[in-house]
Amino acid sequence: MADPPSLSATELLRHLRGLGLVAPWLFWLMAGEVLLSLMLPFKILLPDLIYNLSSRLAYTAWRWIQYMFENQNGAIITTSGDTLPQGESAIVVCNHVAWCDFYMIQMLAIRAGMLSRCRWFSKIELRMVPFLGWGLWAMGMPMVTRNWVKDQAELERVFKGITKRKWPTWLVAFSEATRFTPEKYEQSVKYCEKHNKPQPLHLLYPRVKGFVSTVQHLRKSPHVKAVYDMTIAYQKGKQWHLAPNIWETLSCARLTEERGYKFHVHARRYELKDLPGDDEGLAQWLVERWVEKGEWLEGKRREWANAHAGSGK
Repeated sequence: MADPPSLSATELLRHLRGLGLVAPWLFWLMAGEVLLSLMLPFKILLPDLIYNLSSRLAYTAWRWIQYMFENQNGAIITTSGDTLPQGESAIVVCNHVAWCDFYMIQMLAIRAGMLSRCRWFSKIELRMVPFLGWGLWAMGMPMVTRNWVKDQAELERVFKGITKRKWPTWLVAFSEATRFTPEKYEQSVKYCEKHNKPQPLHLLYPRVKGFVSTVQHLRKSPHVKAVYDMTIAYQKGKQWHLAPNIWETLSCARLTEERGYKFHVHARRYELKDLPGDDEGLAQWLVERWVEKGEWLEGKRREWANAHAGSGK
C-alpha cells in the first residue's frame, strides 16, 4: 500500500497558523455556550433581557471570525446594489453556494449595525455539531427540518419573539435549502422542465413555502420593514462559482491577493408592504427574484471572465 502523501513545510505552517488563529476563538465559543446555558433558566421571566444579552454574546463570536476572514486572512469582499438602512429589521433571502456564504451576509450586517441581531434558519442536524449546535439553539435560531408542516411549532417559537416582543432581527434564509452543486443544478433543471417552471441561471429553483410563511407572519410586526435579497458570487482565478472550504477561510493568508479568490455580494431592498398579500403571489414574487438573480450572476460571470482574460493571467 502506498504511503500517504506528506505535507510540505509550507502546508504544515499553514495548518499550524490556522490552529493558532482558531483555537482562541473556539475557546471563546465554548465559554459563550456555557454563558448561554446559564442564561436559559431566566428566559421565561426576562425574555427581552436574555435576547439582548445573547445577541451581544453572539456579536463577539461572529465579529471575531469575520475579523479572521477579512483582516487576518485577507479576504476582500466587494459589494453592489442598495445601501441597507442602519438598524432596520428585515427578512433576508440569499442563494447558497458554500459554507463561507455567511461571511458575505455578516459583512453587510456589520455595516447596517445588525450583526448581533442575525438569526439564521439552520438545519436541525446542526444541533449535534460540537461548539456550534447548542449555541445556535440557545440564541433562538430557528432549527428546521425543511418540512414546513413539522416545523410549525419551531417557527411559531421564533416568530413570536419578533412579532409580539418586537425584537430587532435579520431573519436569514437560504431559500434553495441546500448548497449549489452541478449535480443539484441538473436536478433543478429536470424539476423545472417537468413542472413548467423557469430555471434560474447559476442557481437552484427556490423553495417557496418557508419564505411565504415567514413573510405572512412577520408582516404583522410594524418594525420589520423590508425583504433583503442578497446574491453571492465567487471566483478563483478563472473558475466561476468556486469558493474556499471552511479550513481555507480560517487558515490561509492572503485569500484574495495570493490565492486568487474573489468574493462579492449584491443586495436589493424591497419594502415589505409592497409585496403581494396572498400566498400564491408571494411564491411567484420569490421565483421572479431568483430569475433576476440568475441574470445578475451571469452578468457578473462575464464581467470577471473578461477581466481575467484582459489581465493575461
